[in-house]
Amino acid sequence: MPARDAEVWPKGDDKFLPAKDKKFLNRRAIIVANGLINDYDFYKSLFDGKRNFIICADGAAAHLKKLDIMPHLLVGDFDSISEENMDFYKTSGIEIIKFPVMKDMTDTELAVNIAAERGFTEITILGGLGTRADHSLSNIFLIAAMLKRGIKCTIINEHNEIRAIDDKISLQRKENAKVTLLALTEKVTGVTTKGLFYKLEDAVITFGSSFGVSNEFVGDKAEISIKSGLLLVIVARD
Repeated sequence: MPARDAEVWPKGDDKFLPAKDKKFLNRRAIIVANGLINDYDFYKSLFDGKRNFIICADGAAAHLKKLDIMPHLLVGDFDSISEENMDFYKTSGIEIIKFPVMKDMTDTELAVNIAAERGFTEITILGGLGTRADHSLSNIFLIAAMLKRGIKCTIINEHNEIRAIDDKISLQRKENAKVTLLALTEKVTGVTTKGLFYKLEDAVITFGSSFGVSNEFVGDKAEISIKSGLLLVIVARD
């Protein structure tokens, strides 16, 4: 949905310009979506001491109110935000971008696209998983699509960290965590791992295969690299 179809508050200049956010030199954004968030202490730790541009997607306003965190931007068609929270953010003076209900993207994708348009190259999505498989899968596919645009996205909840790679990644050990590798393309070639129990050397993982499910850390760090394709990397714990 292009910017011209959106209504923006406060009124005035074009808030879609990347130059507006140059004070956030690390180019990192956190997007809070309206999925499941249970352990608020866990999520609060992801914000502490970090200078990130925070975008709230519609009904996720309820999560941020519980976290006592003020976003820099509220975006969506506002079909799921409460009237009380909407009034609160309108009077707070933060930037608000309202899209038509009849739109071509989810609120989360709108938020990710705005972050990308403003020049943010690392995006963390919180509340991106939940009871609806369609929204969860859509967000997982979204991080793969954004990688093709050179933007690294991570979906995080209490049990999972989900990333897509097209080259390599280094992972810090998580206690009692499993590492799963899934192909997002027809095949992923040259899959090589270090620091994992089941070592791979120039392996091929095909789309739909469970070959890369539930590997384990054997050291403090693991490294994964590929030669071609897109690979989903999931660090998960029960």
